[in-house]
Amino acid sequence: MAENKRTLYEKNIQDRSSLRFFLGILPRLRQFLKHERARKIARKNGASIGEGVVLPISLAKRANKSFKVGDYTSIQTDKIDLRSPVSIGSHVIIGYGTEIITTSHNIDSVEWEHKHYGITIEDYVWIPTNILVLPSCQKIKYGAVIGSGSVVVKNIEEMSVVSGNPAKEIKKRNVVHSNLAVESLLSGDLKRYIRTRKQKLKK
Repeated sequence: MAENKRTLYEKNIQDRSSLRFFLGILPRLRQFLKHERARKIARKNGASIGEGVVLPISLAKRANKSFKVGDYTSIQTDKIDLRSPVSIGSHVIIGYGTEIITTSHNIDSVEWEHKHYGITIEDYVWIPTNILVLPSCQKIKYGAVIGSGSVVVKNIEEMSVVSGNPAKEIKKRNVVHSNLAVESLLSGDLKRYIRTRKQKLKK
């Protein structure tokens, strides 16, 4: 692997001393066990959860067959409405305190029955902290970014950066975070951590 081709994550792991590498295993092992438990709970409840996904146990316990998550996605919030289908792609980051509401009521009905909307969040989306996503938003497309504290009331286009209440596009994103080990954000990267070190040993 050429020096200039390595990601920052790879350099950080491969260039550290053996002692520092082994010391880094301990906290990752504890987090891996916690995250693995959450993944198993969610899968047992019928959810489709990919490899390296990080999610709260409180969310995993509410998971159902309508909940689908791709690979290497980090979810810090448990405020995701699972009464309607929720599909989250790979390499997605959803921060603490964010709330995603997927279900509403038919206000023009005497029965006031539920209206199920659901949401699809595509790969490489970043939804940081304290964002409110309302049922009128049913798709957040590839690479989109939402500013913290925003209220999202409509679909968000690919690579769009939006912010405000209601959230409006302020620019287009140039690249996605393709070199980021998303699961490392919450120390859920034990397998990648060891695999990355082994790549150095094979050189």
